[in-house]
Amino acid sequence: MTETATAPTAPRRARAEIDLAALRANVRTLRALAPGAALMAVVKSDAYGHGALRCARAAVEAGASWLGTATPEEALALHADPGLPADVRIMCWLWTPGGPWREAIEAGLDVSLSGMWALREVVAAAREAGRPARVQLKADTGLGRNGCQPADWPELVAEALRAEAEGLVRITGLWSHFACADEPGHPSIAAQLTLFREMLAHAEGQGVRPEVRHIANSPATLTLPESHFDLVRTGIALYGVSPSPELGSAADFGLRPVMTLSASLALVKHVPGGHGVSYGHHYVTPGETTLGLVPVGYADGIPRHASGTGPVLVGGKWRTAAGRIAMDQFVVDLGGDEPEVGSEAVLFGPGDRGEPTAEDWAQAAGTIAYEIVTRIGTRVPRVYVNDEPSGQEPGDGD
Repeated sequence: MTETATAPTAPRRARAEIDLAALRANVRTLRALAPGAALMAVVKSDAYGHGALRCARAAVEAGASWLGTATPEEALALHADPGLPADVRIMCWLWTPGGPWREAIEAGLDVSLSGMWALREVVAAAREAGRPARVQLKADTGLGRNGCQPADWPELVAEALRAEAEGLVRITGLWSHFACADEPGHPSIAAQLTLFREMLAHAEGQGVRPEVRHIANSPATLTLPESHFDLVRTGIALYGVSPSPELGSAADFGLRPVMTLSASLALVKHVPGGHGVSYGHHYVTPGETTLGLVPVGYADGIPRHASGTGPVLVGGKWRTAAGRIAMDQFVVDLGGDEPEVGSEAVLFGPGDRGEPTAEDWAQAAGTIAYEIVTRIGTRVPRVYVNDEPSGQEPGDGD
């Protein structure tokens, strides 16, 4: 997991600045939107590229009582972090046969079960560990990925209750996941909520007494209060990125982007008109100009699909990736301007200084902003600012 010491200095090559005050403010904003529910900070995939350990600590400081990961390895790494309080709950949901069930049980993790094979494996591990496993049963209410189909739900519930009666598991949660919560008015939203309530009613009617019931992801947390139940799972919104432009911008929801990605120009040079730029010469200078070399590329997570369209702020002006984005670098046409070598090129950030946002890059690459922030690679150091909570942070008093 990414762990970089706080450092205020500019990078020699590139840096992803992570504003932990913004993250804490986002947690408070999201908690206020779901006041009757606990909040899970989803820190899977290294906190969507922001650094799981530092972001998890900041989220818990701001009131998150749960942490969510995809893989058990991610969850176990969080459990081993001495910087997190011992009572924070950690859940993981993406299991494969032969996974580290016993380690998860001994760490007190909440593990998700979507089928009988997983229940059998966790029960066997609980017998070996000599202590019950904390399990959450996942219902497939229409997403069609992980989760137990409605037809198989009665069997899973019944077997889980038998294991609970034997002292081998404790059923701590019942949950599901939306397919289209980021598409307002999509008919699947109401259908999934109805089915989730039915599957909850069956499980509870059979005697399941869950600590938490949850289905709300980031877009549902923002727009569907009827889906909040006992717990909301906030992922991309935690990092100040809107889950869908159709729902509104981050600012519309009172959220602030946490990551600012910048680099130092590695070269500025004059070239004549008609000069080809980068592989394939998909860009040719229309006249005499200056070119700036930005020393990051697709090996750092800059999407090659944004060649010719990716925006960068240099010298207070938006520039566009000129020609192909290469593995380690790309070029911007500076239009005759002559910033010094080493000048800052801001690829994306909150937008306060007129810089592009992750959403701007998503549009340029034909993807979603989730992918833009998550794919930033490990060659780019994460530099944490506003690490210590203060009395007044972004969003306080708003």
